[in-house]
Amino acid sequence: MIQKISEIEQIIRTHDEFLITSHENPDGDAVGSMASMGYLLKAMGKKFSIYNASRIPDKFQWVKMPCPVDNQYFPGSHSWIIALDCGDLKRTGEKLAAEAIEPIINIDHHHGNPGFGQINWVSTHYSSAGEMVARLADRLDIRINGHLAEGIYLAMVSDTGFFSFGNTSPEVLELAAKLIRNGINPGLINAKILNQWSVERLHLHGLAMQQAIFYLNGRIGLIWVTREMLERTGASSEDCEGLVNTLRNVKSVEVAISLREEDAKRVKFSLRSTGRINVQRMAAEFDGGGHKNASGGIIYADMKNARTMIKEVVSRHLQA
Repeated sequence: MIQKISEIEQIIRTHDEFLITSHENPDGDAVGSMASMGYLLKAMGKKFSIYNASRIPDKFQWVKMPCPVDNQYFPGSHSWIIALDCGDLKRTGEKLAAEAIEPIINIDHHHGNPGFGQINWVSTHYSSAGEMVARLADRLDIRINGHLAEGIYLAMVSDTGFFSFGNTSPEVLELAAKLIRNGINPGLINAKILNQWSVERLHLHGLAMQQAIFYLNGRIGLIWVTREMLERTGASSEDCEGLVNTLRNVKSVEVAISLREEDAKRVKFSLRSTGRINVQRMAAEFDGGGHKNASGGIIYADMKNARTMIKEVVSRHLQA
């Protein structure tokens, strides 16, 4: 891994015109790592653009980006693509995945990343892609403060559950302390991250919680959202975020499952666990992926069959 970091460091020092990207429908780590990588390149005096196949979600509009985020990709316009937090090239969107001709620097922390770049710095040791950007900034002797630090902090707290998940290492906490010493105000940033709920989201979560069901004497908790529920409450797909974590708060639940109906034959699933239970292996049965305690993917079925299929897979793993 040290060799990979050195290669990336050398490329950044000697090249220009970078394209920064991450996965579609970006979460906190994706947004934070794109922002922080942009500020890193800006500090180096480099030219760069930021591309995302979908827009930045409303809840992250407060994040100060170093340049506008474009949703148009023009092949061959850059020297290198820097892909952050993408477990697979397809997650960057159909156009870039199909048409990219520039070499790719792949910086990621997910299990199962196939190494789709010309340079692949992939390590599950890190909590987030944002933490990896911080390590790169250290190698480049760039002070981590201001908006660069805010992006890294957003990335880390998003993927560690505000330092409550099992991927909260001593190094993560030491980096957080460094960010605070350099001027980050956790109280202000945490409020921006957490206080983003709409009334519609509140109603959706209440409706979904009322119908949560449990299996294996409460060891499995399952919750779902249909298109009809979204329409009834006026909520959006983004408003489904956090449902699976709320379900995990039930004392008996070892694996929490949330399902969201994308269309009549496609259901997005999220799995959460704690400790030794590896939900990444469960997600892999549906060609999904992620981390040991947080994974997801797509089930190509209607909601009724998707509930049955995911319940059977999770039950089998827990009883094995």
